[in-house]
Amino acid sequence: MRIIPTIDIINGKCVRLSKGDYATQKIYNENPLEVAKYFEDCDVNYLHLVDLDGAKSNTIINHKTLYQIASKTNLKIDFGGGIKQNNDLKIAFENGANQITGGSIAYKNREVFLEWLQKFGAYKIILGADALNRKIATQGWLETSEIDVVDFISEYEKKGIQYVISTDIEKDGMLNGPSFGLYEEILKTSKVKLIASGGITTIDDVFKLKEMGCEAAIIGKAIYEKTIDLKKLMRLC
Repeated sequence: MRIIPTIDIINGKCVRLSKGDYATQKIYNENPLEVAKYFEDCDVNYLHLVDLDGAKSNTIINHKTLYQIASKTNLKIDFGGGIKQNNDLKIAFENGANQITGGSIAYKNREVFLEWLQKFGAYKIILGADALNRKIATQGWLETSEIDVVDFISEYEKKGIQYVISTDIEKDGMLNGPSFGLYEEILKTSKVKLIASGGITTIDDVFKLKEMGCEAAIIGKAIYEKTIDLKKLMRLC
């Protein structure tokens, strides 16, 4: 299973939120490149980079941070946050994203998202399926819909989506374990490559997700708060 540390960006700084609440932001490092280089030193190959400023606006904001990390490390970056139109997608790829994650766009502008999937392929386009009480959330999790997350994933699987990042917002940043039940349900009802995100707290959590069949795990606060030793985890993996 792939291990994917995450860097969330607000005002160019590396932060973490609790349950997606922008009022809870905690700054862990003012230099995201420094964090990315630490991840690389731990033998990490992948990075989940989120533009939180972009997520709640109508366009990418922190593309310079993406470029800096992409140009000065060998990390394969999946980038999300603010990708809501064709120009945003162009900016993300031109600044070094290896993959992009579309969440709000997949819910609000299905036609455009499916055009991206057809043009760039299922490896390049990841479906962001983040949910609060099982309902898909958008706009940096500031808005919720009436669509069930499992149904949302199933519908996009029929259209060719292979990679899905799913976050249970109630778990995100809380360090009380991931939403095992939800992931088990997704894996039973679809064959997508599921990337678990939110609430991962211990190395045991990671290996339980692996045993369940998750393709990858995105880990954030557990690394920053040192409840997971990243170097040890990478050795074990």
